[in-house]
Amino acid sequence: MENKKVDSIKSLNELKNGEKGTIISFSDKGDVELKRHLLGMGFVKGSEITLEKVAPLGDPIKLRLKGYSVCLRKNEAENIKVQIMN
Repeated sequence: MENKKVDSIKSLNELKNGEKGTIISFSDKGDVELKRHLLGMGFVKGSEITLEKVAPLGDPIKLRLKGYSVCLRKNEAENIKVQIMN
């Protein structure tokens, strides 16, 4: 039997429309300036986030966080891990 908790952790870019999660970590890979910018916008550990929409060609994605919407490219979102909410 697989561990259900491990299955419910995804990268932010893997969420499906309407799926909700809680930010649990940032990867050490990626752009440090982008990470700092995202942290300043509220992408902090424990924040609830919802995928609202995916662009017709799959990139960018529209997210809802702390009462506002923000769009990110999938390669920017891949370094953010979220715990999926049931």
